[in-house]
Amino acid sequence: MVSPHVRKSHFVVKLLSMVLWVFGYGSLMWNPGFNFDERIVGYIRDYRRVFDLACIDHRGTPEHPARTCTLEARKGAICWGAAYCVKGSIEKERATMQYLERRECEYDLKSSADFYKEGDDLKPAVTGVLVFISTPDKEANRYYLGPAPLEEMARQIATSSGPCGNNRDYLFFLEKAMFSIGHEDDYVIELANKVREVLRRLKEKKKASLHVPLKPHYPLMQLTPLLETAVSDSQ
Repeated sequence: MVSPHVRKSHFVVKLLSMVLWVFGYGSLMWNPGFNFDERIVGYIRDYRRVFDLACIDHRGTPEHPARTCTLEARKGAICWGAAYCVKGSIEKERATMQYLERRECEYDLKSSADFYKEGDDLKPAVTGVLVFISTPDKEANRYYLGPAPLEEMARQIATSSGPCGNNRDYLFFLEKAMFSIGHEDDYVIELANKVREVLRRLKEKKKASLHVPLKPHYPLMQLTPLLETAVSDSQ
């Protein structure tokens, strides 16, 4: 079960037996970016993955924010991902947390959750796994975009990019990562397919604009050859 949310500023990582567990459900799935000792595929309960979080420094810009993952509380839902274990020393855990704080700066909450492995739904494989979450409180979290129609979200994802790459690759990498662990996310697949449709339309529109015939500014005149004239001898 999921523990109550704790504000980022008040969150204290519990160092039990020098072990830190972090749950990855977005880009941490394919690019954790920190040294870990163990990785377990599994899920947490009562949350679902949504693309309601703005990213303005990795896959987007302040003028054109990208859409990235956060979690939405949903009773009975499960969210598949991967739990990463960091152990060995307090210094190693502290370095990992400092890295994650910088990387996950758009998330305003940290939570701890029970993490379950496939085939063992009764007993958690890990208790107290760390989860970064963005809340829908727009006053507390300026990065929260909220839900939008699928077509609108797809256009935003298809056209946004930032220092770390474009937004669409973030979505496609996540789609591939979920496939690789054997737990595809229907929501991710639907959104990815809609983005592909938008990209096809944009490509076709661009291609059509390159083949529009140019109309002349003036009507063409019918020219006829001049007849040769005989030069008379004036002498």
